[in-house]
Amino acid sequence: MDFALNEQQEMMQTLARDFLAGEYPEKVLRAVAESETGFDPRLWKKLAETNLLGLSIPEEYGGVGDFLDLTVVLEEMGRACFISPFFTAVALGAGTILEAGSAEQKAYSLPAIAGGKSIVTLAVAETSTGHFAEGIRSVATRAGDGFAISGTKLFVPDAQAADHIIWAARAETGITLFILDIKTPGITIRPLKTISGEKQCEVTFENVRVGQDQVLGYIGQGWGYLEKVLERASVATCAEMVGMADHVLRITLDYARERVAFGHPIGAFQAIQHRFADMAVDVDGSRFVTYQAAWRINSGLPAEREVAAARVWVTEACQRVVNSAHQIHGAIGFTEDHVLHFYTKKVRARGLSLGGIGYHLGKLS
Repeated sequence: MDFALNEQQEMMQTLARDFLAGEYPEKVLRAVAESETGFDPRLWKKLAETNLLGLSIPEEYGGVGDFLDLTVVLEEMGRACFISPFFTAVALGAGTILEAGSAEQKAYSLPAIAGGKSIVTLAVAETSTGHFAEGIRSVATRAGDGFAISGTKLFVPDAQAADHIIWAARAETGITLFILDIKTPGITIRPLKTISGEKQCEVTFENVRVGQDQVLGYIGQGWGYLEKVLERASVATCAEMVGMADHVLRITLDYARERVAFGHPIGAFQAIQHRFADMAVDVDGSRFVTYQAAWRINSGLPAEREVAAARVWVTEACQRVVNSAHQIHGAIGFTEDHVLHFYTKKVRARGLSLGGIGYHLGKLS
């Protein structure tokens, strides 16, 4: 494969970088991290106007670009430590509807997502084994011409800001996906405390009624859809971590040039230079394995092992990068006044998401 970006990808990269540089300075990052909603509605509207919310959604539904374009933009969002429901709505919500939805469901939901009018979240993990089929214990039982769903999901991203939720439950022949308005009676949302500033929730369904038209895909085939969605979402997560690690490397280089000890910038010391060499190898290696997996997915090729390998490598490599950044920054890097802690926390949170390393190591065994 060719790792060079094509003209459209370069355009998307520039658009995202310029947008975030102008609209998402550090003071906005701090404000969003401390807010209850987890995003700035004004900024969300502007994001929709750039059509970035339509990335990887087919043009017939108001979208633009493909999965590689989305990967490029997510790397830029990682570089800005962008906190918003973008990943939730585009990679998880729209991704699941594209994979499992009927023509009518796609026509109804995808233009609203691309236009910034709807945020769709995905609820999978429960209290037992995370993102594994056997961990899903929510039950959907027949009730009239529809279903009644009961159960509890943990770590549902951006549920407090979502308009619709996709719910995985056991129904008749197996795991089935349902999409419904998050204000449906019987749904309770409880925000969870997180370290990264992003918003996650515990969501409980108590005898929630849904119609047959709210089933996504075929009854009993939900896990097959989810595996493909989680595969793409894992690569999208890697792209974010690559962007975060790359930015951390750059701000640490700047600090090492400015911080003077024993009459010299600390970047002149060989021990610090060795750290930077290792960090650069980790960032570049992470980018290569991420784009290899993204390219295979975008080309319609089998990518299960490539995705798993990328997720394991990128998670560990990017954590090494932020650890080295803290060693070089010293005490200042641990203060709330410095931006580094936002990247450290988000890298760690992303590493634990979507099943974490354990889930993906299982794919490689």
